[in-house]
Amino acid sequence: MREADYQTFYDRFTPSQVEQQLVGNLNDGFNVCEEICDRWADSGRIGLVYEGIERPAQEMTFAELKEASARFANYLTSKGIGRGDRVAALLPRTPELMVVILGTFKAGAVYQPLFTAYGSGAIEYRLVTASTRLVVTDHVYRSKLSGVKRCPPVLAVSGALAGDDDFSSVLAAQSPSFDPVRLTADEPFIQMFTSGTVGKAKGVAVPTRAILSFYVYMRYAIDLRVDDNYWNVADPGWAYGLYYAVVGPMLLGNKTHFNEHSFTPESTYQMIRKYNITNLAAAPTAYRLLMAHDQALDDSESLGLRVANSAGEPLSPEVIHWAKRRLGCPVIDQYGQTETAMTCCNHHALAHDSVGSMGLPLPGHRVVALNRDFEEVSEGGIGQLAVDMDASPLFFFQGYTWGEKNPFKGKYYLTGDVAVSHGDGSFSFVGRNDDIISTAGYRVGPADVESALLEHPAVAESGVVGKPDSSRGAIIKAYVVIKPEYDPTIELAEALKQLVRERLSAHAFPREIAFVDELPKTQSGKIQRFILRNQAREEV
Repeated sequence: MREADYQTFYDRFTPSQVEQQLVGNLNDGFNVCEEICDRWADSGRIGLVYEGIERPAQEMTFAELKEASARFANYLTSKGIGRGDRVAALLPRTPELMVVILGTFKAGAVYQPLFTAYGSGAIEYRLVTASTRLVVTDHVYRSKLSGVKRCPPVLAVSGALAGDDDFSSVLAAQSPSFDPVRLTADEPFIQMFTSGTVGKAKGVAVPTRAILSFYVYMRYAIDLRVDDNYWNVADPGWAYGLYYAVVGPMLLGNKTHFNEHSFTPESTYQMIRKYNITNLAAAPTAYRLLMAHDQALDDSESLGLRVANSAGEPLSPEVIHWAKRRLGCPVIDQYGQTETAMTCCNHHALAHDSVGSMGLPLPGHRVVALNRDFEEVSEGGIGQLAVDMDASPLFFFQGYTWGEKNPFKGKYYLTGDVAVSHGDGSFSFVGRNDDIISTAGYRVGPADVESALLEHPAVAESGVVGKPDSSRGAIIKAYVVIKPEYDPTIELAEALKQLVRERLSAHAFPREIAFVDELPKTQSGKIQRFILRNQAREEV
């Protein structure tokens, strides 16, 4: 049962509605650990459920997390680390990671995630750029720091080297009490870096006021309820995982789940069964892999999911229909960025008819599409997606931390993504500005072609780019990963071309198809089309 009509709620929404649910406020500021952990300490609730690989499963109450985070905050203070200082963690999804995140917030310092798959060069770039004061790691990843120049002091959960502090020892020596340091609404509590698919990764400092936006997303788009068992599959080393697997659910007093296992269909279903997951969030890559390994789920099994959510790339109709049939619940698209968090969503908790797969603006945001003259397009128009900052009280992005790029034009924040405006406030994703293919005078979005290809039973996933062509400017080329039971034949390639021609148009079908074993992706699972574009150029 949806709680309210979207448009009515959107029109009446004010930030004060969220402030009333929090300890702090926009005038006096916030301590994020107080908001997501300490305030729930007397409730008796579980804050974290951990499923380990070598270690046994573990639960931690909010009270236990409050005490452990206080010890870590006291340790930071003893090292002179506090307000505004960056503290990084290179850790898997373990209880220690949660303690580091919460303790950093509690001390008023700025938490900086490091994805565990980063190489030493990517780690060094982020640590040096942010002037990071401390990095916490374990025996598995400690060696990655050995080659990092100007590496900050290391706190080791395990596998300490000479000069490292030992996590267990130093925390045991600290007091379990700490008065949270409250920051102003515009001071940062997270230091992100964009994924860096094009050029160097850019810094994104997230101010404490962002928790209002996080709250609205969890409450009305995710539809997180008191009795939900919520699991966000995304790694906290990335924005969607940190924002909405840690801060978001705990902000509402819900427990979150950390699964240390790598993603596989089998481990995913096992996690859902064991912990009776009712509310699931994952990237489209995860749903595509589940669909590609459909045999991993018994035909007669009901998983008990109530709702599922997706963010990162558009869901194809094929995946949506598969999820409804096999997972037994609706899965919906939601759009956002590291810079802005989620801004355009289908909302589980609000009733609306959304024409576009991306949905409607998150309450507190006005989202538009702009033409090349930065004018808002009308119904059916295609343009760059932008946020009208003057009409978006929950918009919090202040610009890249070290001024790496100017993403603003007047009152608009420019996302770099292209979308179709449906005239009713909803949008359909077309692609990144750099990804749009101009062929024979037509502009084609790769997501549409990839979605059409995925309708063929042989296709597991695909990446679509423009390949330079002397007569057309560019032709559409598809790099396709097929399922193991199919063969990469000329006949299959022709069938795929014909499918897209019938589903889209004569100008939007791929004139070339290359069968590949895998696609280049970021560590968060997004297809790196710029690598495919470069490959296509080299083929000319």
